[in-house]
Amino acid sequence: MAILKSRKLKSIPAEITVPGDKSISHRSAMFAGLAKGTTIIDGFLPSEDCLCTVKAMQALGAEVQPLEEVEGVGLVKLAITGKGSKLQAPTHPIDCGNSGTTTRLLCGILAGQNFTTELFGDPSLSKRPMKRVADPLAQMGARVEGQGEKICAPLKVHGGTLKPMYYKLPVASAQVKSAVLLAGMFAQGKTTVVEPVATRNHTERLFSHFGIKWLREDDAVSVYGPQEPQARDVMVPGDISSAAFWMVAVAASPGAQITIKNVGLNPTRTGILNVLLRMGAQVTHSELQSDGEPRGNIVVKGGELNATVIGGAEIPNVIDELPILAVAGALARGNTLIRDAEELRVKETDRIAAVAHNLRLMGVKVTERPDGMEIEGGAKLQGATLPCFGDHRIAMAFAIAGMFAEGTTTIEGTECISTSYPGFEHHLDLFLHGDTAARPIPTISRIPPH
Repeated sequence: MAILKSRKLKSIPAEITVPGDKSISHRSAMFAGLAKGTTIIDGFLPSEDCLCTVKAMQALGAEVQPLEEVEGVGLVKLAITGKGSKLQAPTHPIDCGNSGTTTRLLCGILAGQNFTTELFGDPSLSKRPMKRVADPLAQMGARVEGQGEKICAPLKVHGGTLKPMYYKLPVASAQVKSAVLLAGMFAQGKTTVVEPVATRNHTERLFSHFGIKWLREDDAVSVYGPQEPQARDVMVPGDISSAAFWMVAVAASPGAQITIKNVGLNPTRTGILNVLLRMGAQVTHSELQSDGEPRGNIVVKGGELNATVIGGAEIPNVIDELPILAVAGALARGNTLIRDAEELRVKETDRIAAVAHNLRLMGVKVTERPDGMEIEGGAKLQGATLPCFGDHRIAMAFAIAGMFAEGTTTIEGTECISTSYPGFEHHLDLFLHGDTAARPIPTISRIPPH
């Protein structure tokens, strides 16, 4: 079992560059695999989750060529050659690892294929509900079989001829929206998804980038089928969810400043900037030229943080950042309330329970609620030995918490960090030691030939 030790931060680098956006990397690989021709993806995130998506598209007939690796991060540039939207039947079940994004979006793609595909994953993925995807796909004419009432993995996706549909999402979910819209590319006619609250729109932006016709009308997103993506190169910006850890570390350090370079600034993902501004941090950004996804440099200046309320329509915009924002709440003056975040209970782990458990071990008073928690800020954090429950965002959030605790904080089971942020430990050393000598840079293997 891997462990990670954190202690009082020693220095803050003037600037840092985080790995590529996880959501965009997943989707770019899928669109490239569905297109005829070759797509070059630059800035790709070579995390275990995203590599599962690449290997899945390989299994479905795409060809993958590694182009560039970065030491300490891994494969950041690759070429994917697709054979069009009619994929080939895989010769074996597809391993989705820990990736709910891979699983749910693949269900949408496989629903439009004329074969049956088996999908499986690790024990954590096998507990996550897929019924929310299976139900609308069944209405379109596909069949997704799984385990239990929640239709958990392993899954069998029986694809075939799809009919378009009009679907109101019962819960705001970018993954479910994307699965239905991807299936809609294979249906004859207009498929519409209505969102209760706007969610991240990377799928829609990539529709435009790859030449797919779609339409947004108020809270409804529609795609017209059948359509086939056209190969086009993609530049992936840095992941704001990864940048969030360093943003909070600096925001809670009076007098500190950092520039995080080339970060994605998609308006459906920048809620954390607004939350930190409300809490009293100084956050500015400058936009760079973009080719579909806005990007730019974020500058954070530290100070005294104040408590805030996080809830309502902003929750889908900050859903991945809530664990680290809970840590920010523990470091702030006053009581921070997170509400309307029931979705956290069905992530890689129950993130509400996990965050509350670990904050209490560090000496913070937390009141857990069904849809969130109330965090009493201002306590002196104490180092502790903490589980991360197999959840990469819990592991990284509490590595940051350890920077503000007395003594050493030990986080157990941190091998899961590689699912989203290869090189995190190397970056952590910049804060803990002021140099990179304390820990060897990890090596990330290439994608094996299919």
